[in-house]
Amino acid sequence: MSTLNQEIIQSVLDLVDAIPSGRVATYGQIARLIGQPKNARLVGRILSKSELYGGKHPCHRVVNAAGRLAPGWEDQIHLLWAEGVDLKVNGCVDLKRYQWDR
Repeated sequence: MSTLNQEIIQSVLDLVDAIPSGRVATYGQIARLIGQPKNARLVGRILSKSELYGGKHPCHRVVNAAGRLAPGWEDQIHLLWAEGVDLKVNGCVDLKRYQWDR
C-alpha cells in the first residue's frame, strides 16, 4: 500500500476517533474533511475494514448522507442507542439533531 493510501486511511480513522459520543458524521462529511470530497465510498471501504488497521474505532458513529445505518450491521443501532442517539420513525438518524458539527 502506498504512503498516500496509508495517509488517507490514518486521516479517516483519526477523524472517526474524534467524533464525540452521541454524535454522528456522514461518509461524505469525513471525505470532505480529509480533502477527498468525492470519495465517500472510499471512507466506507476503509471503515468496513477498520479492524485491520489496529485499535477500536467508533465506526458506528458514521452513517450515510440520509442518516441510514450500515446495511447488515445489527450492532450499530444498539451502539448508537447506548450513546443516546435516537432514530426517526424511518430508521434513520436525525442529522439535524445528532450530526457532528465539524
